[in-house]
Parts: sequence; C-alpha cells; structure tokens
Amino acid sequence: MKNIIQFCKECVTELKRVSWPSFGEVLASVKVVLISTFCMAVVLGLLDLLFTEGLRLIF
Repeated sequence: MKNIIQFCKECVTELKRVSWPSFGEVLASVKVVLISTFCMAVVLGLLDLLFTEGLRLIF
C-alpha cells in the first residue's frame, strides 16, 4: 500500500511539471483535425466514386 501512495504522489508531482496547452491552442488543434478529417473523407469518397464508376464501365 505504501508503494501505491508513493506512486500517486510522484504522479501528481510530474503532472504539475507538464506544460499544458492553453484553451486557444487546443481549439486550434481541434480545428486542424476536423478540417483534415473532412478533407480526407471528401478525397476518399471521390476516389471511391471514381473507382466504382471505372469498374462499372469495365464490367
């Protein structure tokens, strides 16, 4: 039990040293991820459509 308590204390100490991002930085990162995900979905959807129609023409 003593080791668990010591581990928890060390975890709290380490988490105080972490450089946490500001709300603005997190918001900017979320925007980048959402825009990138949307763009990739559009590209993959268009490729899927292109390959599907190409295969329909062949077969």
